[in-house]
Amino acid sequence: MVFSSHLFVFYFLPLTLLIYYLLPLRGRHVALTLLSYLFYGWANPWFVLLLMFQTVVDWLAGMTLAGLWRTPPTAEVPLLDPHSPRSFAQKFALASGLVSNLALLGFFKYFNFGVDSWNAALSAAGWESARWDTALRITLPLGISFYTFQSMSYAIDVYRGDARAIRSILDSMCYVAMFPQLVAGPIVRFQDVADQFVTRTHTLEKFARGVAFFACGLAKKILLANPCGKVANTVFDAGGRDTLDAWYGAVAYAFQIYFDFSGYSDMAVGLGLMLGFVFTKNFDSPYRSQSLTEFWRRWHLSLSFWLRDNLYIPLGGNRRGELRTVINLALTMVLGGLWHGASWNFVAWGALHGGLLAWERLRNHQTLVTRLPAPLATACTFVIVLFTWVFFRAASLPEAVEYCRAMLGFPSAHPGSDLLAGLIYQPYFLLCMTGAAGVVWGAPQTWDFTRQLTWPKAAWAVLLLWVALAVMEAQAFNPFIYFIF
Repeated sequence: MVFSSHLFVFYFLPLTLLIYYLLPLRGRHVALTLLSYLFYGWANPWFVLLLMFQTVVDWLAGMTLAGLWRTPPTAEVPLLDPHSPRSFAQKFALASGLVSNLALLGFFKYFNFGVDSWNAALSAAGWESARWDTALRITLPLGISFYTFQSMSYAIDVYRGDARAIRSILDSMCYVAMFPQLVAGPIVRFQDVADQFVTRTHTLEKFARGVAFFACGLAKKILLANPCGKVANTVFDAGGRDTLDAWYGAVAYAFQIYFDFSGYSDMAVGLGLMLGFVFTKNFDSPYRSQSLTEFWRRWHLSLSFWLRDNLYIPLGGNRRGELRTVINLALTMVLGGLWHGASWNFVAWGALHGGLLAWERLRNHQTLVTRLPAPLATACTFVIVLFTWVFFRAASLPEAVEYCRAMLGFPSAHPGSDLLAGLIYQPYFLLCMTGAAGVVWGAPQTWDFTRQLTWPKAAWAVLLLWVALAVMEAQAFNPFIYFIF
């Protein structure tokens, strides 16, 4: 089930809000958990069992970390001292939870990739007899990368003393499975919402802001991401393209992935507000960045912070000299790329970003780009990001290289260039691309726009919602990019 669907908007969401507000606090957690499992299991109910298993494993780890097995149910849950040493049992509980989560993520997400890469390497070496020819293909559970990181966040935050453990397994299930951010983020860290499971406010102002958030997010998705995605798919899937078409398609994909994901994040934040929860900001106008370092301080903030705190800093961060800092940056980005997808394209995408971030670090963030006037620095950074997005979107590494060659002025010959131009330069698509550019570089962020809702802003949000719903009913092309992660 996706947010931008008739089923969700007109049936699931109204039913959820009605049940939620008719129940007391404890009953609301039960209802929200069950409804979230229904939301997640709509496509494949068996994946709910995997989600429940991972939740129980991390809940048990949290109980052990806080020593709650030895305390009465009414006793206050202790907050671990961040500076005190951890016992063997606590270290084992954390390690067990992390290994369990990463093992399941590794199996479901990378089994097929590992087998295919192994067989390809053996074939290239001429060792065909050693290939592992198996008919077993693993289906990727929806959103497993997001909820795995979120579930891991619970045990990690308790271990570090950043949050108290949850005594109630129901609250733990509600935290992991909450449908607004379950399958595509933002990755809500436990320390950010722990207190909200004890008490939170429900006000008309918060609910109204949530509706405005949802309206803006749905409009981003339906009115901008989907038409830009149609252009991007047409160009990337073509047998060939000339230089102008290649640039046009790359820009279209950059707009698609931004509005697709930031729109989903806006809807998630809005749904959370409707339910009384306050989630963290996930995007901060990333295409206005003047360097790649700044880009990663603005793009997918919940993932950036998660990788920083749980991978980059534990590797040593910037505390062990320049060489080690560069290695840590590169390794973090490569693993971040692999987290996005089981493909060498994503490894290459992560390596490109890691290498460029390391270069900026070595140059003390004083590169040729950063020395340019602000508008030119922003333009150059966007062009660099465009080239990296090609590796994120292309079906294979050779196709990504071929696409970049076309962008650099070396297109492959193809007889259907006129036909491709007729498909992608239609007035509707040109209008949507222009609108997307205007929003990216000229419009206020949803977070700022909804901070204080006035009557004109509320009217604008209602108009956006109405137009988006009307267009949604007529659209046949309505994917969510990040659902595959």
